[in-house]
Amino acid sequence: MPSTPAPDKIVHIAMRDGVSIAVAVYLPKINGRVPALFAASPYRFDNNIAPAVPLFLWRETGPIEWYLSLGYAFVHMDVRGTGRSTGEYRYMCPKEQLDLAEVIEWIAIQKWSNGRIGGIGQSYYARMQWCAATLNPAHLSCIAPYDGNVDTYRNSAYTGGIPGDFPSIWYNQNTRVLNANPAQGPARHLDWDYPAEVRKHPTYDSFWKKRAAAERLHKIQIPVFSIGVWKKVDLHLNGNIVGWQRASGPKNLLVFGSANVQAAVQDYSSVEFHERYLKPFYDHYLKGLDTGWEKIPPVRWFVGGTDDIRESNDWPPPKTRWKSFYLAASQSGSVDSLNDGTLQNEIYKGKAFTNYQYPNPGWRIGVVGNGADGKPDPARRVLTFTSPVLKDTLEIAGPLKLVLYASSSNPDTDFIVKLSEQFSQDESQRNLGINPRYQIVTKGWLRASHRELDINHSSKFAPWYSHRKAEPIMPGKIYAFQIAIMPTAHRFTAGSRIRLEIANGDSSLTEFVFTHEYAPWKVGHDSLYHGPRYKSRVYLPIFSS
Repeated sequence: MPSTPAPDKIVHIAMRDGVSIAVAVYLPKINGRVPALFAASPYRFDNNIAPAVPLFLWRETGPIEWYLSLGYAFVHMDVRGTGRSTGEYRYMCPKEQLDLAEVIEWIAIQKWSNGRIGGIGQSYYARMQWCAATLNPAHLSCIAPYDGNVDTYRNSAYTGGIPGDFPSIWYNQNTRVLNANPAQGPARHLDWDYPAEVRKHPTYDSFWKKRAAAERLHKIQIPVFSIGVWKKVDLHLNGNIVGWQRASGPKNLLVFGSANVQAAVQDYSSVEFHERYLKPFYDHYLKGLDTGWEKIPPVRWFVGGTDDIRESNDWPPPKTRWKSFYLAASQSGSVDSLNDGTLQNEIYKGKAFTNYQYPNPGWRIGVVGNGADGKPDPARRVLTFTSPVLKDTLEIAGPLKLVLYASSSNPDTDFIVKLSEQFSQDESQRNLGINPRYQIVTKGWLRASHRELDINHSSKFAPWYSHRKAEPIMPGKIYAFQIAIMPTAHRFTAGSRIRLEIANGDSSLTEFVFTHEYAPWKVGHDSLYHGPRYKSRVYLPIFSS
């Protein structure tokens, strides 16, 4: 495991308001002017000496020492109020964003700089790249945001309008810890209570708008290489896709199928990843080399469940066609759940509704209960709608949408939706009541009171909610909810089934740190409607190669 060298210098740069921003400058061992890679986060550069392993999920700079060997400088910035920078930390506030542009222009006039600067990094580092690019500083030549969203409200704090646990976990168990207990350097205590501020702003108000690059993505004119990860559906995925769609300059999109959160970090830490995917981009735009970059297709994606990679000129791919699968009350006989409903190709003509009470008395860890073998079973105590056995492989690529007719006994309710591949099962296991293996493919979320669509940003199969205000529903009244299910690409194998899961909560067993709160008011019952009058259905983006 290569180690990150000590920086050549630590510099304090005065900002327009007198705040001093600290940067660690790493220089290659060559003479002359060189391009620079720029990374910024609250995770402080003092922690760069820690190994880049999945245990340290915040080590998201990429292989610094390897880039130095290629003749790049690397400048790592502690955002204001963190690490060695002065000022007060206020999570991606306008001052923090403006600092990025000032530091970039400072880099450009250094005697070792050739004036070409590229953004680098994952997650928070990626969000900083999106923000910097919307400001169009003169010497920012390109960005390559890996696994980084463009809208914290929609992609972290309130997915679908439902309060998420991630802001508190991220801030209290990660960012504060990294600053107070660095690998080296002085302790820094972050007094501002970010999670409390999140709870003060449950709608998409000015607090969130000024922190969302999504509001200004159209201003980006420089080349963008947006790299997403299908499995980061809970946090960053949609940001990489939306960022690519809305940016105005030259742009490329690449989406990986990394197995999980840890794998996404491990991939980005590896030299092999950067050599194969990022070096041609940076060498082209920062060194002016002919790397063949301009011949790379605008959109590439890995197909989940396979090792295949697809190419296209656009996303969603032009060969995608959406097909309706209708929810039905008839039982699939393939899984033990609260209802064991089905997904059908035709409109269901039988029983017109499915009821469920909550909280379910069998829930143990979130909405997960125990199965027949005594082990946690995520499907057993949620609603499921499962297709017949697939006779042939079925590949999807694009955004998904669930049109769900539903009512509630409460003035509000939550819908947490998962699309899974349910694998074939030995009959002996089925007879024992043990549920089949499955793999979550993608997810969607909606709080009923946040159902209002933003018509300026919604498309036919990708709803975008305004989140301007909470609009309670009338208990007992049936509403048609359009639930955005995050885009994906996946190939279902012949012999598997497509499974849709619906609940009003989730679990740390399946969501890791991306769970949503289950508040005391969530006691009651919901009804889902299906049939000729209420055609509840999920639209799947069927891809034909």
